[in-house]
Amino acid sequence: MILQDELHYIVPQLINGKDVITPKSFQVVAPKTGNLLYKCSCVSVPEALSAVDAAQAAFRLWRGVPPSQKRDLFLNAAAILKRRRSELEGYMCQETGATDGWASFNITTAVDGLRDVAGRTACVGGMLPISNDQGTMAVVLKEPLGVKLGIAPWNAPYILGFPAVTYALAAGSTVILKAAELSPRCSWAIGDVFRDARLPAGVLNVIVHHASDAASVTQALIEAPQIKKVNFTGSTAVGKIIGQLAAANVKPVLLELGGKASAIVCEDADLALAAAETARGAFLNSGHICMSTERILVHKSVSEHFLAAFKDVMNTTFSQPCTLISRGAVLKNQQLLQQATKEGARLLYSNFQDGDDELAGAQMRPCAVLGVQPGKSMDIYYTESFGPSVSILEFEDDDDELKVANDTTYGLTSAIFTSDPARGLRMARGIESGAVHINSMTVHDEPCLPHGGVKSSGYGRFGSTGLDEWLWTKTVTFKK
Repeated sequence: MILQDELHYIVPQLINGKDVITPKSFQVVAPKTGNLLYKCSCVSVPEALSAVDAAQAAFRLWRGVPPSQKRDLFLNAAAILKRRRSELEGYMCQETGATDGWASFNITTAVDGLRDVAGRTACVGGMLPISNDQGTMAVVLKEPLGVKLGIAPWNAPYILGFPAVTYALAAGSTVILKAAELSPRCSWAIGDVFRDARLPAGVLNVIVHHASDAASVTQALIEAPQIKKVNFTGSTAVGKIIGQLAAANVKPVLLELGGKASAIVCEDADLALAAAETARGAFLNSGHICMSTERILVHKSVSEHFLAAFKDVMNTTFSQPCTLISRGAVLKNQQLLQQATKEGARLLYSNFQDGDDELAGAQMRPCAVLGVQPGKSMDIYYTESFGPSVSILEFEDDDDELKVANDTTYGLTSAIFTSDPARGLRMARGIESGAVHINSMTVHDEPCLPHGGVKSSGYGRFGSTGLDEWLWTKTVTFKK
């Protein structure tokens, strides 16, 4: 239930440590009901640049803060986030239509991430290489970038929102977090958690713009001379624009983009495990995950048994309608499925064609479609559905499965199900993706592992590469 007072609430910007209500605002709507939640203020170009100025001013002091103080601040932020769990989970469920379980997982993962980054603050170290000139000493320093722009999505606002700021902060940079218009209060809450943890004013600024101002505000931020690096998590289409803008301004960028993940089920796989994990990978968070399983490639000899097991999982675990972010997301998935069935594919599990009134708005039942053929006749073969739809294809040998797994412009993640570890590792080497998970679902991310993709899924890595992604080296030589 939405309280009447909430309807009059306006989500503020967080600039230089203060909540700022701007003259313009837009409505934030609940996907589950279509009802108004509250309004959100939005920045224009001058207001966005004022946040950049605040971050630049704060950088002069923040870069010199000792690692132990940063560590304690991150640990304090983790404790505050854990204490405010219920509040932040509520924002996420309201704004994105997430289930309680997915929202809780977001908070748990974000808390773990903050603790992990806290432990990295003291690990920044330079080098003392031996110069070829016997009379010269050399030192390689690692320096913080300066002001960094982070752009985070709505679908996992805490799992993806916190890393968009924490690594750079730990490395000594200051940050502008540009929030998604669909989950502005979640992003504001990230800034507020750090504010509660006594992060100095201006070190982290959280802004959001109206959708109609996306191009002008984003361009102004990337062109601002104070901005030294950009990271973006989101669609490949928008990522290409961000990358082009960054390149035009000779600025490095980390892109974590879309995916079309395949899960390969070999004939020696544990079929019950494979069915459970591929269903979870396909339908977790309504398929609104860049790592979601989009194709299941099954060995023909076990296809019948796998399909029976997969259908049982759908009947027991994923029988209820999902809430997607919008009606548009539902229509996209339905159109992909309808086009595939017209071209000869058939539905294993779905009644989306029945047009039930109960599934109006942003709701949709999970769908699995058989008989999708490689090639351009079926859009669902290449297009990222980003929803609760999965294609199941049959194959007879590993080489064909690998060929189809790689027959995509994306390369974020994948999975292999086999009882033979050597076979799994051999096949993993042949898959063009940033991650391969053997005997588990395609959705997997934790702070101790590097996270990112290849091909059109982006470049750069969050995670265990440490803070080097957020530092630059400076070589200093001097004569003895």
